Amino acid sequence: MIPEGSAEIETTVRAVLADVLGISADRAAAFRAETPLFGALPELDSMAVAGVLTELEDRIGIVIEDDDIDGETLETFGALVRFAADKALN
Repeated sequence: MIPEGSAEIETTVRAVLADVLGISADRAAAFRAETPLFGALPELDSMAVAGVLTELEDRIGIVIEDDDIDGETLETFGALVRFAADKALN
C-alpha cells in the first residue's frame, strides 16, 4: 500500500524510472504497487539503481544514505514509492 499524501511522490518516482531507465511514460504509468522492479526489469541493473536513487534525491529533495537501501527497497514499485515517501514526508 502506498502512503496517503504521496501521490506527487508516486508521480515523481514514475517519471524518474521512465527517464533513468529509458522506458516509455506509458509503460511506467502501468506500474502498480505490486509491480516487480529489480530483477524483473532488464533496464534496472545495478548501475541504473544508482541513477534512480540520485535522481530521486534531486527531484524530491531527500538524502539517501547507503545503509537506507536494502533488497526490499527496489523489490516493487510500491516499495520504492513507500521508501521515497517515508524519506520525503518524515
